Amino acid sequence: MLALLAAILLLMAFTPLGYLRVGPLSITFNTIPVAIGAIALGPVCGAILGAVFGLTSVMGGSAMVMTLMSVNPIFAGIMCFVPRILEGLLAGFIAKALRQTRLEKPVSYGITGFLTAFMNTLFFMSALVILFGGSEFVQEKWTALAPGQNVLVFVCAFVGINAVIEMISTAIVSSAVSFALYKSKLLNDM
Repeated sequence: MLALLAAILLLMAFTPLGYLRVGPLSITFNTIPVAIGAIALGPVCGAILGAVFGLTSVMGGSAMVMTLMSVNPIFAGIMCFVPRILEGLLAGFIAKALRQTRLEKPVSYGITGFLTAFMNTLFFMSALVILFGGSEFVQEKWTALAPGQNVLVFVCAFVGINAVIEMISTAIVSSAVSFALYKSKLLNDM
């Protein structure tokens, strides 16, 4: 199942299935296999899928990541991998903790999916601000798009719409797929 989810993640990352591009916004659905893996297989597999997601960020060659690679390749690598690995790992622990509650399975799976996408945005954007907030590239981008605004205000406004779409879609799809895996007895009962 881990290999299948990694393959799905790779397929999504390198085809239009994984991203919805609307103007300057890029909405990712690549958090869905990470959430499903974390729910079905646990924290370690969630972290592995997060690492695959991070690898696709580096290999996918988005203009922003490629520019940040030229600014500082080590920081760009950290920004692409660490948040995604943490997202998958923590999603696995969240799923494990929610199994101990009285919540209905689809609800707990949906909460895990929602939080997976939330953590993806929070961790990735935090890493961007911490590692590259003072870089000329980022300074120019937010000065051009939001003159006179604090970087945090700009980041929140810029990612707000796509983050909400990512969280809702990941919650719905990961809940449905994970519940189907549960009903078919393919979900790892941790």
